[in-house]
Amino acid sequence: NPDLSLVCKLNKALYELKQAPRQWFDRLKSTLLHLGFSVSKCDPPRFVFKDTSHIVYLLVYVDNIIITGRSVNLIQQFTVKLHSNFSLKQLGKLDYFLGIEVKTLTDGSILLTQGKYIRDLLQKTKMAEAQPIASPMVSGCKLTKTGADLFSDPTLYRSVVGALQYSTITRPELSFAVNKVCQFMANPLETHWTAVKRILRYLKGSLHHGLLLKAATPGIPIPIKALCDADWASDPDDHRSTSGAAIYFGPNLISWWSKKQQIVARSSTEAEYRS
Repeated sequence: NPDLSLVCKLNKALYELKQAPRQWFDRLKSTLLHLGFSVSKCDPPRFVFKDTSHIVYLLVYVDNIIITGRSVNLIQQFTVKLHSNFSLKQLGKLDYFLGIEVKTLTDGSILLTQGKYIRDLLQKTKMAEAQPIASPMVSGCKLTKTGADLFSDPTLYRSVVGALQYSTITRPELSFAVNKVCQFMANPLETHWTAVKRILRYLKGSLHHGLLLKAATPGIPIPIKALCDADWASDPDDHRSTSGAAIYFGPNLISWWSKKQQIVARSSTEAEYRS
């Protein structure tokens, strides 16, 4: 009989074990640091190499790696050094990464889309032949938690809404509508599923829309512009407001969000003082 009190120590991480991704990243990280890269403070999977005249960026997601920079020779040197430590397969110029399609346009700008990802989602929900629609949500739509028409497949609802969240990576105009349907994961109703299907119908008619990134013009300062807005007590259940924002770096949209505002509790003493 096996002795259940024994504990085994792994000398090498095995593929598909819970510890394997962490061990892989730790080893890759130590190798990159040895090559002169530094870890981004705001985004740990991003590594940056800088010297007096060159800069190279390296982005890691599990075992998928993007490396970019102005110096092709320097990128090739790093690739050779990494290949001496790891078994790498070079796939050439970036055109597809984690469901995101990358297309370089004639003017040098980059268009990020998720056409294949969205088509697969439409097939999963049997909406591939649905009629397209011009907007992701009806103007003035107010979804509520109350109602007797429970959706028959809550697991499907959560799966599809989770997939829609990922689609907002290249489709910022979906942020508000997706944020709304995300609020009913625990107990979705038929009305909520109808709202989800409207988002899918909108995606059906806008498969090739995406996020456009343009190169900066040399010698011209790049402005940062932030836009924000909020409605007033639009939620029929808790009367909380929804706010949204978009931040531009030059002509490029670099950050955006839409979320329900939080309620800030104050003590009676503070309330009296403020009044």
